[in-house]
Amino acid sequence: MRTKRTAPKNVDAYIAGFPNDVQAILQKIRTTIRKAAPGAAETISYQIPTFTLNGKYLIYFAGFEKHVSVYPAPRGAEKFKAELAKYKGGKGTVQFPLDKPIPFGLITRIVKFRVKETLPKPEEKGKKKTTVRVAGRK
Repeated sequence: MRTKRTAPKNVDAYIAGFPNDVQAILQKIRTTIRKAAPGAAETISYQIPTFTLNGKYLIYFAGFEKHVSVYPAPRGAEKFKAELAKYKGGKGTVQFPLDKPIPFGLITRIVKFRVKETLPKPEEKGKKKTTVRVAGRK
């Protein structure tokens, strides 16, 4: 559990606020996300570690007293509904209890799924906005 209530300046400071055993898990989640999304930028948003890609939020993670949470915002959890059924969570959130093995392979698949979701759609790539002028109008 975080010992300080102040907003962390960066992900290192966030992780440092937890007991050593939880720090190790959070660090491994961080590494897992970095490997699955090497182009993602790391920041703090809503006072928790956040990764962004292509100007969009990719994934968040957070530590708590008895679990760690991954937020595959906004729809990542739906695709993995069957795999995530054994874990607590809500729409777009999953909680992994600290007293059970953390499914890092599942986290990797969620991140890769989110990377695909954040890629520009083919119709968005290089698409220029055009103005249609109607004859007789200015």
